[in-house]
Amino acid sequence: MASSSSKSGGGVTERRGIPAAQFVEDVETYLSQAGLDVTSALSFLQERLQQYKLVEMKLLAQQRDLQGKIPDIEKCLDVVATLQAKKGTGEALIADFEVSEGIYSKARIEDTDSVCLWLGANVMLEYSCEEATSLLKKNLDNAKASLEVLVTDLQFLRDQVTITQVTVARVYNWDVHQRRTRQAAAAAAAAVTTPA
Repeated sequence: MASSSSKSGGGVTERRGIPAAQFVEDVETYLSQAGLDVTSALSFLQERLQQYKLVEMKLLAQQRDLQGKIPDIEKCLDVVATLQAKKGTGEALIADFEVSEGIYSKARIEDTDSVCLWLGANVMLEYSCEEATSLLKKNLDNAKASLEVLVTDLQFLRDQVTITQVTVARVYNWDVHQRRTRQAAAAAAAAVTTPA
């Protein structure tokens, strides 16, 4: 995905790779400018809706991941702060830690100057408490900022879905109106040419 929005003619044409939907005021003009018939236009719009739904699923998965990470980072920050608060008091910290899923053990933590943090991909590094706090705060700020961007992307995407759905309805209704007009004209022409 691109990292910015581009503008053309005053309107946003995309946001981070998500194409903007075009609101169609005059269906006939839209079809002639796009060089499409009604069936092709409806097919194109339905395909665009499917693309939007796929992007939405991806963004929602990223949002869930971030919403799960933020409490974990905050919990780690609390643990490091607790370790720093207990340091030098001679008081040990008793904690339960997860050995395996659903299996916990008690740990007695004496004064410590460092902690180990999982960085991902089965990598753990030892940091001083100050470095760990700094890294965790930076990661927390980045996660919150990413979550804000995702929320904005999702809102933009939902707006595009709505615009596209309205366009589908307008094209379909225009086509129905055109068919009825043609049928009425044909019936009127048949009534005029048929003697009573």
